[in-house]
Amino acid sequence: MALYEMIMPAMGESIIEVTALKWLKNVGDTVAEDDILLEVATDKVDSEVPSEVSGTIHEIHFKEDDIIPIGAVIATIQTEKEESTGTKPSEEAEVINEAKRPIVDSIEPSSTTFVNEVTPNQLEPSTKSDRFLSPLVRNIAKAEGISIAELQTISGTGMNGRLTKIDLMNYIESNQTLNQPEKIVQKPPVVTSVEPDLSKLGNVEVVKMDRMRKIIADHMVNSKKTAPHVCSFVEVDVTNLSNWRKANKDAFLKKYNTKLTFTPLIIEAITKVIRDYPVINSSVSGDNIIYKKDINIGMAAALPNGNLIVPVIKNADRKNLAGIADSVNDLATKARAGQLNPDDIQNGTFTFTNIGMFNNIIGTPIIPQPQVAILAAGVIKKRPMVLETEQGDVIAIRQMMYLSMSYDHRVVDGYVGGTFLNAVGQQLENFDVNRKI
Repeated sequence: MALYEMIMPAMGESIIEVTALKWLKNVGDTVAEDDILLEVATDKVDSEVPSEVSGTIHEIHFKEDDIIPIGAVIATIQTEKEESTGTKPSEEAEVINEAKRPIVDSIEPSSTTFVNEVTPNQLEPSTKSDRFLSPLVRNIAKAEGISIAELQTISGTGMNGRLTKIDLMNYIESNQTLNQPEKIVQKPPVVTSVEPDLSKLGNVEVVKMDRMRKIIADHMVNSKKTAPHVCSFVEVDVTNLSNWRKANKDAFLKKYNTKLTFTPLIIEAITKVIRDYPVINSSVSGDNIIYKKDINIGMAAALPNGNLIVPVIKNADRKNLAGIADSVNDLATKARAGQLNPDDIQNGTFTFTNIGMFNNIIGTPIIPQPQVAILAAGVIKKRPMVLETEQGDVIAIRQMMYLSMSYDHRVVDGYVGGTFLNAVGQQLENFDVNRKI
């Protein structure tokens, strides 16, 4: 007999912790290899954790609703093997420590130190303390200028006294950290929200946000706090593109067994232009700009329950129109059915949203962090337009569409953002009507 330690597997490059939703096995239950042990939630999708071995559940280390760091031991399984093949305690510590590190592309550290920066050693765990601090807690502490030494003094309500996000936020909101000597920058008092007296709201219905809506809300607020948003707009004549699609969509479906909507045509145009504007396909880390070599286009998808999710078309620039259309339709179908897996929503480098599906003509979308731009396409409508011809100006009915793009003004200036958006518009406007499918 031996004990095998099941660790929380990686769920995607940017996922550093998950929430335990439901244990499907209990202590004493027999499990086979690949049996589902636990359902978990990342910040975007739910997923399942299968057993890596066959045996009997000896111990479960996390309760439902607990936050589990990637790399932490979630359960111990008694196996028939003479020697344990599971993660040893020393290895476990290394895995958890690795999970604590920020997951970003490898970059050279800046030689410049700013007055309001928190130095790396402030965020390293104390060598005299064994208390575990989750990556989320450490990131919040870094943003608030709270040292590890100070974190050790805060009481935790999690398992074995673990300091949770709620504990830390309550500590910050109580203003106990404002005048500590560790602080380099004086911060204004935190204004706490006041719960309304529901009895005085009149004839209303109060509905608590579901988990996904709360996550979306946090992400939107964080993006607006992180990136100074600028938005540019262009008007595009898509008459040629619209006529070509209408004439070829049936043949396209018959040839490739996938529908041809406007979304893959616009995504194709984006991928053709984005190589010439590498900063549009980047992210920001401190005072470093991380240029992404892969072009992975996220496409915002509305779910039946009103929530939003952004599956990602990986290496979209390497796909032809049929390949992009197939990816768009497959991801949209999986999103509506709740069948996206963590990899489907990871590593996006630029996002497109088609608000024209809702008959909206224009919008100012919020940038999904850590990307630096998001492009929106409005509904295509017929409008009278002035056209220049050899015989002079004429008024004609044209199929018109507005494109809008929000971008992070820390790294994308108006010239770059505006010219990129215009170049995408020109790709669509100059569409080849003689193109073969």
